[in-house]
Amino acid sequence: MTKFIKITQTKSVISCSKKHKSTLIGIGLRHIGHTVERKKSKRLLGMIHSISYLLKIEE
Repeated sequence: MTKFIKITQTKSVISCSKKHKSTLIGIGLRHIGHTVERKKSKRLLGMIHSISYLLKIEE
């Protein structure tokens, strides 16, 4: 059974680097309060780890 992760953006990207902004777009987040569900994978976990200060994670 595939596990899913619920990811919510909690902070603004105004003062973030371009790399972190593009990582958010890659995950599928657009604005504060936006929530997406993604399949749990090593690639996704690495992306989450790099911008964890902007996100709220639920399994």
